[in-house]
Amino acid sequence: MRPGDFPAVVMATRNLRRNKLRSVLAALGIVIGVLAIATLGIFGNVLQLAALESLGGLGDQVIVSPNQDAGGESLTARDITEIQRVSEGRGTVVPLRSDGAVVSGTGGSSSFATIYGTDRPAALFNAEAGTVPERHRQGALVGSSLAEELGVQVGSLVEIAGNDYRVIAVLAPGEDISPIQPDSAVVLPESAFVPGDYDQVVVQANSGEDARAIAEGVRDRLNAREQRVSVFELSSILDQIEEFFDLLNQFLIGLGAVSLVVAGVAIFNVMLMSTTERKGEIGLLRAVGVQKRDILRTLVVEATLLGILGGFVGVLLSIGAALLLWYVSPIALDIILDPSNGVYLLVAFVFGVAVSLASGLYPAWKAANLEPVEALRD
Repeated sequence: MRPGDFPAVVMATRNLRRNKLRSVLAALGIVIGVLAIATLGIFGNVLQLAALESLGGLGDQVIVSPNQDAGGESLTARDITEIQRVSEGRGTVVPLRSDGAVVSGTGGSSSFATIYGTDRPAALFNAEAGTVPERHRQGALVGSSLAEELGVQVGSLVEIAGNDYRVIAVLAPGEDISPIQPDSAVVLPESAFVPGDYDQVVVQANSGEDARAIAEGVRDRLNAREQRVSVFELSSILDQIEEFFDLLNQFLIGLGAVSLVVAGVAIFNVMLMSTTERKGEIGLLRAVGVQKRDILRTLVVEATLLGILGGFVGVLLSIGAALLLWYVSPIALDIILDPSNGVYLLVAFVFGVAVSLASGLYPAWKAANLEPVEALRD
């Protein structure tokens, strides 16, 4: 702001204080508009961040299975080698064998469960109790739901197909979106299965970008002549989720913008009424030599100050609303404090000031162009 602008600020501040109620009501419209835009934008962004954080690890998985529509029933050792070549330096390849069997606990309870066979379970599963070994040579890893149903824990014995296995870990619940569901499953070493081909391969990529590259490479190598395998790339689902939340955020911000435009109309009305009521004062200022640009500047500064005041209060209330969301919900504080949420505060504040300024331009221009004689006569 130039030094010559400070008198306009002083006069504008005095005018706003002289009509406190009208000024507060005008600023309140900006407060509500900024609060609506910032709060709705932050809430939508927080939901997106929470969803992506919850499912983010799945975006690093690529699942390759035989294409049953093309007559595929299993993946050969050659297929595994090709997948490993594509994934080299980008992720960990975990071949899986799977079957179904009745699992019995020591107390006599039993349940049908999916049985996975792999020697590298640590790349896919986490332990709720016990430890998931890097190299699986003996013992059983039991899903949490199945362990609760059978009444077993780490150190217990389970019987599968006539063989006893000691439980070395209870697996943490898996994500619903993944085809690999450990909750009601048992993971055994590969040696527990009859040697042969694999039912599917899970590649735990180092990142989402690596997962996309691996999926593309597997399709190019294994499906060059015919669609021999199906490639399930979980990152594509996360992309769709992100697109949905982007649309949701735009819709919510649009709703907030409507309320801010309504606030702009209110400020326009207030400024126009203020100009009409102060015609005599404006005419006197013009009569004693005050230039049009000075009157225009003063009234524009009034509208801008209303926008700044309303925007500032709206931002503070939006921050309070975001912290209240953290207090009453299971969303982590680091998601609430994510820097991307600050963008919505800045956008809402700038938009609020811009709407306020735009709403005051015409009334200010009209006031500045009043003829002194006509203004004094009215």
